[in-house]
Amino acid sequence: MTKLKTFAVMAALFLPLAVAGCSHPQPVVYAPPPPGLSTLAQRGYYDGSLAARNDIRKGFAPDVERHPNFRNPPARPQASEEYRHEFRAGYEQTFRGATGPGY
Repeated sequence: MTKLKTFAVMAALFLPLAVAGCSHPQPVVYAPPPPGLSTLAQRGYYDGSLAARNDIRKGFAPDVERHPNFRNPPARPQASEEYRHEFRAGYEQTFRGATGPGY
């Protein structure tokens, strides 16, 4: 009977500590790209949003310059600025819509 009491006391003491460590992921709001964008601009917005979601999940501070697709867009040189502009817009919109400290 003593072992049962000891187990019950230990469980009562350590159960709250075990549960306190549980964390539920914070939802990240994804806003679709604004209407009227070209296909390339929509892809840039989506890629930027995806990059931001990955940064949020990994706990990184916002930095659009970190991403290779922003630095070297997968587009013709004439269209790269359009892609970059929408990549940044999607990235920043996702961080603004994210919840949690520092976002």
